[in-house]
Amino acid sequence: MKEVESMGTKESVAVLGAGSWGTALSMVLADNGYPVRLWSRSQTQAEEINRTRKNKRYLPEAELGDLIRASHQLEEVVHDLSTIVVCIPTKAIREVMGKLNGCLNRPVTIIHASKGIEPNSLKRISEIIEEEMAPEYLRAVVVLSGPSHAEEVVLRHPTTVVVSSKDMGEAERAQDLFFNQYFRVYTNPDLTGVEIGGALKNIIALAAGISDGLGYGDNAKAALMTRGLAEIARLGTKMGANPLTFSGLAGIGDLIVTCTSVHSRNWRAGYALGKGQKLKEILAQMGMVVEGVRTTKAAYQLAKKYRVKMPITAALYQVLFEDLDPKEAVDELMNRMKTHEMEDLVNILLKD
Repeated sequence: MKEVESMGTKESVAVLGAGSWGTALSMVLADNGYPVRLWSRSQTQAEEINRTRKNKRYLPEAELGDLIRASHQLEEVVHDLSTIVVCIPTKAIREVMGKLNGCLNRPVTIIHASKGIEPNSLKRISEIIEEEMAPEYLRAVVVLSGPSHAEEVVLRHPTTVVVSSKDMGEAERAQDLFFNQYFRVYTNPDLTGVEIGGALKNIIALAAGISDGLGYGDNAKAALMTRGLAEIARLGTKMGANPLTFSGLAGIGDLIVTCTSVHSRNWRAGYALGKGQKLKEILAQMGMVVEGVRTTKAAYQLAKKYRVKMPITAALYQVLFEDLDPKEAVDELMNRMKTHEMEDLVNILLKD
């Protein structure tokens, strides 16, 4: 791949996934002076990005600088690099990580910015990456998460995210890579909590969208979000996360932005469900992955495994996979919320 002449002394960074989030993070890196090799599955899309300097399908208004070059050839994109940013759907992680092994000639740090949990295996994304990557090619896995709509990042609106890793030295290196005036990056040593918070908030966003689609207003949505956060924290702490993580950017921060914005595809999918559309037609119309659907199935399985009460997740599972009427699901949830709030919080803090 032809590198940009003005690259200076900064090493190129590979970004896998030319959707909205991969494109937005590519722009952040380019703003920081890093030449970016952006991988797309589609040769047509890659050629269009290079020709027009726009990603017309996902972020048509954003102007991509000359430091960003796209390619559909995975080996060409990752060759001789030491940092790879992954922004692909959860269901594609195993396939792409497996292919990486045949393309690398040195150990790399994987910074993943995907949000989900794999059904059946119940693996977090960092665990999938570690499972699929050959040990000799994997230096470390870093997760990047937090309240961050791509549509606002490309406008360079103030955005704050968090990075985490088992190797906090690599997390700090990722922090330095992305940090700038409009894109602020914090570190957090709780890898499990950051990944769980980022994945499970999509479930609550689907439920919040359904509530809005039914016309139930802000009071009902606030209740769903609050009880949803407690639900996330209950499961997360059972899985070994620090409960304080869920009061931060990867928890309540990401929950707020995903449940309240029209930029959120999970909220939009839920809203359409609340308006009476069927899931299959919603997903076909959106043409993009709605991670919360798959994650609902995984979280439902995790709740059973860890014996954690997750009523919102259970209700949404019935709506998505057992054809329960969305109105009946929300009404039942609002009627069952009769418990002691402080008891719930104490149990989370004590990791009961």
